[in-house]
Amino acid sequence: MFEVHVTTMFPAAHALRNYYGKTEPIHGHNWRARITIAGPQVDSMGMLIDFVPLQKEMARIIGVLDHQFLNEVPPFDAVNPSAENIAHYLWQQFSASVPAMQPKFRLEVARVEVWETDTCSAVYLP
Repeated sequence: MFEVHVTTMFPAAHALRNYYGKTEPIHGHNWRARITIAGPQVDSMGMLIDFVPLQKEMARIIGVLDHQFLNEVPPFDAVNPSAENIAHYLWQQFSASVPAMQPKFRLEVARVEVWETDTCSAVYLP
């Protein structure tokens, strides 16, 4: 099995709802997201997937969250914008688009890690 990773950062604010019985104050983070793509083989150029279209897709997906108050961005207008839920959301978004980037063999989004800070992160594993 081969894996590739792309990582990006984006600033955004959030406020967890029902945080110990109340909504926490609005605050921001310089979030970091790392997407791991896995597949059984590489292509004739020796690549699992080209980084360029993967980075473009990362920019497109993250662009919806970048510099936003996440509580106002679907699905986080209804779902708590926790690091765990953001990781799951990113997995859903990438899982819908990544397979078409390498039609010769099956790719999967194997892991999504989202950091709120340099020392605190959450991981979604399908």
